[in-house]
Amino acid sequence: MSTLSIRLPDELKDDLQRLSEEQSKPVSDIVRESIRRYVAVEKFRSLRKKVLPFAEAQGFLTDEDIFKAIS
Repeated sequence: MSTLSIRLPDELKDDLQRLSEEQSKPVSDIVRESIRRYVAVEKFRSLRKKVLPFAEAQGFLTDEDIFKAIS
């Protein structure tokens, strides 16, 4: 595992500390999970952007079109 140092505004650091105390979780666990979710969302967005032209060519123009096809 690697270490990463970042700078945070004091207000955000305080918010993280409060959240850590409320959830009885270390700040590092909260930050790690937040980054993990952010990376997953960005990967999804990137993949969606790549496949969108192919989906549109097949007539899938909205999320509802996809839900109808798989239901």
